[in-house]
Amino acid sequence: MLGVLDLLGGRAVHAVAGRRDIYEAVHGRPPYGPGDAVALARWYMGEAGVTELYAADLDAIANRPPQDTLVASLAALGAPLWLDAGIRSVSAARHALELAAAVVVVGLETMPSFDALADICASAGGDRVAFSLDLRNGEPIVAPGVQSEPAHIVAGRAAGAGAGAIIVIDLARVGTGTGLDLAVIARVREAVPGLTLLAGGGVRGTEDLARLADAGCDGVLVATALQDGRLGAGDVAAARRLQPGPRR
Repeated sequence: MLGVLDLLGGRAVHAVAGRRDIYEAVHGRPPYGPGDAVALARWYMGEAGVTELYAADLDAIANRPPQDTLVASLAALGAPLWLDAGIRSVSAARHALELAAAVVVVGLETMPSFDALADICASAGGDRVAFSLDLRNGEPIVAPGVQSEPAHIVAGRAAGAGAGAIIVIDLARVGTGTGLDLAVIARVREAVPGLTLLAGGGVRGTEDLARLADAGCDGVLVATALQDGRLGAGDVAAARRLQPGPRR
């Protein structure tokens, strides 16, 4: 399980349904205060029992100046950090690795082409590149000029480009507690049988974790359900036993 930090303007924010214009600072239980991303990450790693972190730099994704100092502070905590920072090029991927990201995430919504993804995978090594299959209500979100195709076809093309992991995330479900689209996830799993598969967006509790494991997921991205206490350290440990972990 990866504890998710959505970063906006130097703060950790609560993502809701992909509507980034209304995101507000995370307000959690002690010991982390409103919007304190580093404290939240420490809480994930301590009380919540999470061993890996996922940071989405929403400023970089929107093509604004990246939050490199904050990202470096998160990486310095020692847990493997998966970084989604609007990575569009080999140089951007190299920069993410220089910030000590364990895995660079290339998101469909910002990726200029599958050729660019292939170049990034060739440079960084596919085992250090995850492709985020960004969806909204089950439909792929693509950058201008990128052809829209069914989700499982997109996943197959990302695998062909060399990505070592696929993340299925429906932005319309993020932070809503409405559950995940298991049918889409199952089709993606069938399309990329040899790759590490993760999913996120809408996780409600332990039953969803079990369903994801049954669907062939190797990991899950969680924020809200950890922060509001629906999932605790015991559930995180149990999920680790359910999921075989990265195949890369």
